[in-house]
Amino acid sequence: MMNQARALAILLLSCAFFAGTAHAEGNLEHGEALAYTCLGCHGIEGYRNAYPSYRVPKLGGQTAAYLVVALKGYRDGTRAHSTMHAQAASLSDQDIEDVTSYLATLGTDGVESGGSKVEPIEETATCVACHGQNGISVSPAWPSLAGQHEEYLVHALNQYRDGTRKDPVMAQMAAPLSDDDVKLMARYFSRLKGLETTKPGRTP
Repeated sequence: MMNQARALAILLLSCAFFAGTAHAEGNLEHGEALAYTCLGCHGIEGYRNAYPSYRVPKLGGQTAAYLVVALKGYRDGTRAHSTMHAQAASLSDQDIEDVTSYLATLGTDGVESGGSKVEPIEETATCVACHGQNGISVSPAWPSLAGQHEEYLVHALNQYRDGTRKDPVMAQMAAPLSDDDVKLMARYFSRLKGLETTKPGRTP
């Protein structure tokens, strides 16, 4: 019980920190040019990662600040994915600001902060502190989960559980989860209205 309370306290402090983190403005024109490669996978509805097999995450509706965190994680190796590492390794900090600023303009029509008809489940009680009661993040530096592909959420949570994806807060949150917990949480957030596949060619 003490470990869970300590983890929750760390989580809440982290949310408060990231909520106040400034985010630089990117160049949308340059970002659109860079995003061409990203949309080759993330712009196709239901596109699958080859191995392990899961649908690539929806980016439409995520904030630029979170996408910066994610891309730098792939570039720096705290997130393991060979293709994403290769893509991110070629980007400078400014490139990342530019491409994430552009991506954040795409596919945002489906993201709402209103209520949901999906009944909350006990397993997600801790998640909502950062990821929001309806799966819409309370901070731009944390991902929204609402509407994300179920199998991608399972994959991400399992990476936090086994240490493949390194994050001190999420590692503590995911460590005590059972396989059934992971499946229930992923199913719940995937059924909420929110993220969508980015739409190539949309003009910001």
